[in-house]
Amino acid sequence: MATLPASLKQIALFLERLPGIGEKTANRLAMYLLRMPEVELQAFGEAVRELKKRTKLCKQCLNLTEDELCSICMDNRKDISTITVVETVLDLLSFETGNIYNGLYHVLHGKIDPLNSVGPDEIYINHLLTRVKGLTSSLKEIILATNPDMEGEATAMYIKKQLERLKEEDGGLKFKITRLAYGLPMGANLEYADYGTLGKAIEGRRDY
Repeated sequence: MATLPASLKQIALFLERLPGIGEKTANRLAMYLLRMPEVELQAFGEAVRELKKRTKLCKQCLNLTEDELCSICMDNRKDISTITVVETVLDLLSFETGNIYNGLYHVLHGKIDPLNSVGPDEIYINHLLTRVKGLTSSLKEIILATNPDMEGEATAMYIKKQLERLKEEDGGLKFKITRLAYGLPMGANLEYADYGTLGKAIEGRRDY
């Protein structure tokens, strides 16, 4: 049975460990890398080698950056009175790419998931609470934008309780706590909506 050369197979096995990459796709990508011009392949290899060395967490919001603060936290045009709490950097990028939000962020790098031994101390909730304590006068709203699954809801509820406790302990904290509205997408047909989606749409209804 024909097999790839050992060096090429090793690359394919590494690629196969990436999310969403199966064996056939990994083999095709490995072959593509082999066909790349030597200069481009070396540049790619150097970028991969430097990835962990140069990339770190923003001291303020925990976004990925190569500096002390990320480009979002350094942007003077951002509304510093609002912080949106997200699970991952990819969630943050969704907000930024859509150009639908102009505030700051806080990246948890996970969510509370007891089945996988992930508790509040394993993600950056305490960092958020410490950050909030130092924003007595400027902070007006914290938006909890964790995903609408069981773990995301549990994470949002835990954070809400911790933030409410902070407000009780410090009378100077006047911010409100909000949760993203989840429900029917634009162009949706009620006939095909599931009960959970309809329920969220009812809960998140507004004046019209």
